[in-house]
Amino acid sequence: MEFIRFFASGQNEKYGILRDDKVYVVTGDIFTRWEETGESLSFFNVNLLAPCKPSKIICIGLNYKDHAEEFNLILPEEPVVFLKPPSAVIGPGDEIIKPLQCKRLDYEAELAIVIGRKARNVDPSKAQAYIFGYACGNDVTARDRQPKDGQWTLAKSFDTFCPLGPKIVTDLDASKLAIKCYVNGHLRQNSNTAQMIFDPSFLVSYVSKVMTLFPGDIILTGTPSGVGKVEPGDRVAVEIEHLGRLENPIAKE
Repeated sequence: MEFIRFFASGQNEKYGILRDDKVYVVTGDIFTRWEETGESLSFFNVNLLAPCKPSKIICIGLNYKDHAEEFNLILPEEPVVFLKPPSAVIGPGDEIIKPLQCKRLDYEAELAIVIGRKARNVDPSKAQAYIFGYACGNDVTARDRQPKDGQWTLAKSFDTFCPLGPKIVTDLDASKLAIKCYVNGHLRQNSNTAQMIFDPSFLVSYVSKVMTLFPGDIILTGTPSGVGKVEPGDRVAVEIEHLGRLENPIAKE
């Protein structure tokens, strides 16, 4: 099933189920109980928003073998974890703003795990039951801020630095999905989630043993090789097999 969050002309934000080119509006909480209202719209007549509103975004660094090899780095024994704030979230088509403090702005195509149930101290063998679905994500980074700050959070947390979308897809095996990133139509990243060092179930379990996860929370699972910079005027697009295309323009502050 494919869920989107959207608004149409003269209407408040809503959730819907996407089937072909039709959006079937739902009421209730998509993570607990919902039902179709009977209203349907053309997909081409709605404005997409980020598909959920997370209370937090947990990010995993250095989680692709090809990315580690690209920089001659030793594979981590445990996940590298940092956070993005909810204020960083934007949706498809929204502008990524290059801040004045940033000299180099990088894209990072990532698979986003969407949590569906309150999760605390989850066993890895049961973690899949806490995953609602998956979406495309972009872990935008002010790269030059990382060595200056000595940690990753500030470099990753500017407003607009967490594009998500266009949809959440449920009941999906995420173990072998093609993941790509394009800048101005040119392919920059081309890998597969099979390259992950720590898989989604392990990550949900690992993070849940530190902090409680709530429905709608996001875990960004790391980026593959091919990370690079973008400038105002560019367009960056993340494509993940079965999850669609998340495209955003870059603008200056």
